[in-house]
Amino acid sequence: MTEEQKYPYRYERTAFISELRERFEDLEAGGETGHEARVAGRIMTIRSQGKVAFADLQDASGRMQLFAQIGVLGDEGMEAFGGLGVGDIVGAEGHVMRTRRGELSLKVVNVSLLAECLRPMPDNWHGVTDVEARYRHRHLDLLLNEPPRRALEGRSACNAAIRSFFDQRGFIEVETPILQPIAGGTIARPFVTHHNTLDMDLFLRIAPELYLKRLLIGGFERVYELNRSFRNEGLSPRHNAEFTMLEAYEAYVDYNDTMTLVEDLVRDIAAAVTGGLEVELDGQIVDLGQPFRRITMFEAVTETTGRDLTDAWKQQDAESLAQAAEDLQVRRDPKWPVGKLMVEIFEQTTEKKLIAPTYVTGMPKEVSPLAKDHRTIDGFTEHADLIVGGVEIAPVYSELNDPEEQRRRFDQQAAARAAGDEEAQLPDEDFLEALSYGMPPAGGFGLGVDRLLSMLLGLGSLREVILFPTLRPER
Repeated sequence: MTEEQKYPYRYERTAFISELRERFEDLEAGGETGHEARVAGRIMTIRSQGKVAFADLQDASGRMQLFAQIGVLGDEGMEAFGGLGVGDIVGAEGHVMRTRRGELSLKVVNVSLLAECLRPMPDNWHGVTDVEARYRHRHLDLLLNEPPRRALEGRSACNAAIRSFFDQRGFIEVETPILQPIAGGTIARPFVTHHNTLDMDLFLRIAPELYLKRLLIGGFERVYELNRSFRNEGLSPRHNAEFTMLEAYEAYVDYNDTMTLVEDLVRDIAAAVTGGLEVELDGQIVDLGQPFRRITMFEAVTETTGRDLTDAWKQQDAESLAQAAEDLQVRRDPKWPVGKLMVEIFEQTTEKKLIAPTYVTGMPKEVSPLAKDHRTIDGFTEHADLIVGGVEIAPVYSELNDPEEQRRRFDQQAAARAAGDEEAQLPDEDFLEALSYGMPPAGGFGLGVDRLLSMLLGLGSLREVILFPTLRPER
């Protein structure tokens, strides 16, 4: 047998299985249609009963039974049909009918082997508890389990909803560099690589923010990027080294306007992915159609712990904040500045308890070097985090556009980096030069697409919605 005969180049398919199921859904048991069809897919089960044989064929749209009879195929044809194995990819030609037991089937007149499955298909894959085994063999996971297929379809619907949302509002989709000379745009530890021709180190993008802001400076007033970013950080149900993020910026608005924009966007994504606005989060039914709550970090901590830290913050009383952290059993580093400690108190005591969508408005400057000063809380910035299901999914900013203040913030970050903070942001002189030409006031945000999808689909871990998550090497 030649290679072309063994692995043919193409197969003339005339219908997807779902199309046949929809067209003949009212066909009665035992009914014949006379409709000829050619389908293709993978054999999922096969069974022989002497002069008849059955197989379940699965394509991307669904499953359908193949029905083979010796009276139609003859001895040679039945032998060929019976020689098919579970996992083989085949093309089948025949007539659509429904068996007396009510199963829509294709009465086969010809079957072609298109690609042989050379390994035994697992018969106990469904419900496998070793999640790393599922991730390493995602091809089998997609083939045999429903949740990963649902996640893939959900991501496609999500991406389409995002683009439709921004198109309707006059935003332009753009692409910015993944390899960057400075790892900027947020506080995170980057991956480093080396460009041989230029003989220089480059960083994999941790965020596209500083390039998107250059577009605001260049006269584009509404821009967004659905992007892949990379952070050299831990692996967990909430973190993956490579992830999908949506960032968008709009001129002449502040973070109040942008919070409303993100609220509307989350609703559009939820409707596209789930078909509605009610989702189950941490055992609670949450209606995303209700207005998202907005509270300060101090209000959130007080509600959860009963401790009002407002005065301690106003007085920059590091001792009182440290004592509060100890009382609340917050893990801390004595070298942390008060802003970092305040954020840790919030994250370790309060964040996981905010299940319904909540904007926590205001973040300390130490952790928010790219946002404007807060108009009413000294030492804070107009940086709000959207928390859903106890997880932060979208920081929202009134963007800092004062080049002198931005330089001061970069200098503070450089000092923190020199003191050992590997996540502190590197100064970006090119961005400061661009900013000196004038950037309009603007609101911006970054949405963790993977996190939002895992919540909407009830899959628990964002690695369930990433097709090929980062894994440790197999030993």
